[in-house]
Amino acid sequence: MSSSPKIDDSLREAIISRPDVILDDSDVMQALIAANEKAMGGNIVDLRSIAMERLESRLDRLEDTHRSVIAAAYENLAGTNQIHRAILRMLDAVEFETFLRDLGGEVADIMRVDAVKLVLESVQNDSNPTVQRLGEVLSVAEPGFIDDYITKGRGGAPRQVTLRGLQDASEVIYGGKAEWIRSEACLKLDFGTGRLPGLLVLGAEDPHLFGPQQGTDLLTFFTGVFERTMRRWLS
Repeated sequence: MSSSPKIDDSLREAIISRPDVILDDSDVMQALIAANEKAMGGNIVDLRSIAMERLESRLDRLEDTHRSVIAAAYENLAGTNQIHRAILRMLDAVEFETFLRDLGGEVADIMRVDAVKLVLESVQNDSNPTVQRLGEVLSVAEPGFIDDYITKGRGGAPRQVTLRGLQDASEVIYGGKAEWIRSEACLKLDFGTGRLPGLLVLGAEDPHLFGPQQGTDLLTFFTGVFERTMRRWLS
């Protein structure tokens, strides 16, 4: 006579009637496999169990990869929609001053940045009335300032889009907001042959909003649209 305890009849009937409940419960299946290995003794290797463990491990990794790919796709789609909305709002302006004010207002809100500054290089000073009225968004700098700012004085050819974290943000760019700006995107602007370059700076309080490990495709597209829009105003 077996000394093993008999399973409860109601539980036995429930398992027989619905075996999928057991098969779909990974914890129960692991417990059954462990009990089977224990019953076989320590001198027997169950290759089927080893194969099952490896398959489960691969499945877990595939599921993690699947979730990561889906999350990245949603993030990219959200970023694309954000850039498109910002561009459409930017193109709504019919006057240059409205265009600039929108940069620091609704366009900044759409892009979720805390500061926007457009820097134009010029051999003239910044006594222009438009510059004085829009000083929070627009400033004029001497030739060479933009490349020097992007490269932090190290020379070399700056990239069109530079993303980086900040410890001490420039007061020349951000004014009174400099103390709490912790990351920025620097978009170098080409206004065409014979014109000095410009720079659009997007500053954020969030230190992780912009960083060198991030992709720049969407901001490169935004930069191209912005350049073409500015050429229209500067012509």
